[in-house]
Amino acid sequence: MSDELWQRRRSGKKSAKENDPRNPYEHDYGRVIHSAAFRRLQNKTQVLGLGDSDFYRTRLTHSMEVAQVGAGITTYLSRNTEEDLFDIQAILPEDRLIQAICLAHDIGNPPFGHGGEIALNEMMHKHGGFEGNGQTLRILSKLENYSNGFGMDPTRRMLLGVLKYPASYCEACNEEAYSGGSNPKRFKPPKCYLDDELDVVEWILEPLEKSERKLLTSCFPKEEGKHLKTRFKSLDTSIMELADDISYGVHDLEDAVSLRLITEKNWNETLEGFKSSILNDLIDLGKIRKDLFSEREYLVKHAIGELVHFFISNSDIVEQNPGFETPLLKYIVTLNEDARKLLEFLTKLVQERVIASQTVQLLEYKGQMIIKRLFSALHEDPESFLNESARKKYSGATNEQLRMRALCDYVAGMTDEYAARLYSMI
Repeated sequence: MSDELWQRRRSGKKSAKENDPRNPYEHDYGRVIHSAAFRRLQNKTQVLGLGDSDFYRTRLTHSMEVAQVGAGITTYLSRNTEEDLFDIQAILPEDRLIQAICLAHDIGNPPFGHGGEIALNEMMHKHGGFEGNGQTLRILSKLENYSNGFGMDPTRRMLLGVLKYPASYCEACNEEAYSGGSNPKRFKPPKCYLDDELDVVEWILEPLEKSERKLLTSCFPKEEGKHLKTRFKSLDTSIMELADDISYGVHDLEDAVSLRLITEKNWNETLEGFKSSILNDLIDLGKIRKDLFSEREYLVKHAIGELVHFFISNSDIVEQNPGFETPLLKYIVTLNEDARKLLEFLTKLVQERVIASQTVQLLEYKGQMIIKRLFSALHEDPESFLNESARKKYSGATNEQLRMRALCDYVAGMTDEYAARLYSMI
């Protein structure tokens, strides 16, 4: 399959300017960097609530770190994969492409993180739902103002890279999953793209054989009371997801340690029973622990750098399913077993000591309530409360489904600070 097919844009345009020396993926990178949706990430929650400190990461700095790690993974693999297995250079994304995918991976996240996502899905679940990754695809392909109706108008390969879950909301949603009584988290959405972007996804997958499209969009068997989960992803998506997981497990750990949310005692308690002779030969966890909880900041940085390097250098390209013929689908990038276990340990530590903490849970719940009440107020009197641009989109919608989606796009695009300020005025 030719590279030209993957470099195409839905608009059919090849370049925004004549005599532009940049290739299509360099265009993608530039458009993400200069987009309003990307800038807004500087005031969106990563893990800890904005305003408590100026130290920890926002969605913007997190995305920049994911892009750096993603590029590091592709560089490592291009230099350390045996060429006789397959032509590695022919399938790995170039730096600007994987960086563009990584930088864009969170631009669909609403204000207040997962709390905001749950709230918007609750308000929209009878009108096509809401999911942050699905909103990312929507922003890239339709909402961002780089073109007339095509959003940022990215290349087909970039859109494939950000398509983390190739199933639509209506396919993946199981209404039984929403029957959790009064649990405020019961409206946690399925991992999917939004139904309104079905035309975009069909265009992305157009070059594939029918059998490959069917396999890529397949889900695991249905589980009672749970949403369906997709089974496969593209090579570029797997790199982005791995970089995201590494950043979450390592960089969020750094924030938590620096803010005294995770102590050396917590580390030891969680690490108890975590034994691996292979790991002990590959990385000195005792030294990592000593440096990570040192009072000397440069030693903390050394420990974080050592962990990131360890994960990058233990990534592998594997075949995800023999049913795929297209290299971008046939292969994915993953961690070897021992590195995966260590990353799971770090992720568990952050989850237990930070995400599940009373402080973070209260902030998430507060954000959820703000979004729900703000959405309801906007729905009650859109003519008075929407800004001019959102009001035009709302009034131009031809049915209730589209009007609700216009409201959802408006709220989802807000920063934490703007949403809280607007809510205080209503």
